[in-house]
Amino acid sequence: MLIEYVAFWAAQTLRPYPGKERKLEMVKIERILCPTDLSTDSDEALRYGVALARAYDAKLLLLYCTDINSPKVPIENRHLSVDIARSFEQALIRHLGLAELCNINWEALAIENLRDVGETISHQAKTHRADLIVMRSRRRPHAAMLLGSTAEKVSRSAPCPVLVTHPNEAEWVGFSTGEIDLRRVLIAHDFSSDSQLALQYGCSLAEEYQAEVHLLHVLDSAGHQEPELAWSASSSGSAYTFVANKLQRAIPEEAFLWCNVVSSVRCGKAYDEVLAYAREHEIDLICMGASGNDWSLSKLFGSNVDRVLREAPCPVLVARPTRFAEPVADDVVETKATARK
Repeated sequence: MLIEYVAFWAAQTLRPYPGKERKLEMVKIERILCPTDLSTDSDEALRYGVALARAYDAKLLLLYCTDINSPKVPIENRHLSVDIARSFEQALIRHLGLAELCNINWEALAIENLRDVGETISHQAKTHRADLIVMRSRRRPHAAMLLGSTAEKVSRSAPCPVLVTHPNEAEWVGFSTGEIDLRRVLIAHDFSSDSQLALQYGCSLAEEYQAEVHLLHVLDSAGHQEPELAWSASSSGSAYTFVANKLQRAIPEEAFLWCNVVSSVRCGKAYDEVLAYAREHEIDLICMGASGNDWSLSKLFGSNVDRVLREAPCPVLVARPTRFAEPVADDVVETKATARK
């Protein structure tokens, strides 16, 4: 029997919640890894990587990687470290201009003929102690449902947060100026530890650019809620009231000093509601935790994060805790070229 549930939602501009104060920890970004195959499409992720590297005065690690089935690229870009560096330099000039190239700290890395590009990107991020991965998804939803895209694989295994951009989406880094114009940030919050990390990143970026913060929780339309929520609903008669108050307490108090904070609770499928909210409110950036309550690799069609990545109308930041490692020797040949500072 098909049971249809009517979704409900509420939004309100909030004020600080009385009681225990929650401090906002600013994120620190010192190294940004930007994987690319030097195609025009992946160059769009570089635009975001360059803008964020300039904003945070971070080192930009440009990783050229191809799998064993990739079309062959011109010989001069395949073997010589100087040619890899030159290709990256030309790409950077398109976003920075020649005069500004010497003002950014960057390094070129190259690994070819890989069997698993996603695994290599995560490994390189860990080895080079990246604080953020910025990459492009070509958005192939039908193929990704069964096989998973590279962006999805990296989002599952990366040792740091991952910012994923897509074709035909809302843009908040200027094409010609490279300036960041972030106005509305949506944070999907399910009270997991990783969604709390997403809140930290979302609020930090919003404060940096004076953006509006939208905090969203989605109640399960099937009624499968956490025990605390089920108990609250039965005792107070309103699961929505309980969640709305809990969301308000999650917001750092100082956030109310520099931006509008909008809190919303909806009922339905989490990914559907996140996508619908983002479209309705013209959101510029969605922040989600990687290991929320529905991150299950055993599900055929993927998790909430997978589905949002495939259909999001704007870039998506998948928040993950950072895990660093000491540099180790790779199983493949790696080419490095350090650029001018």
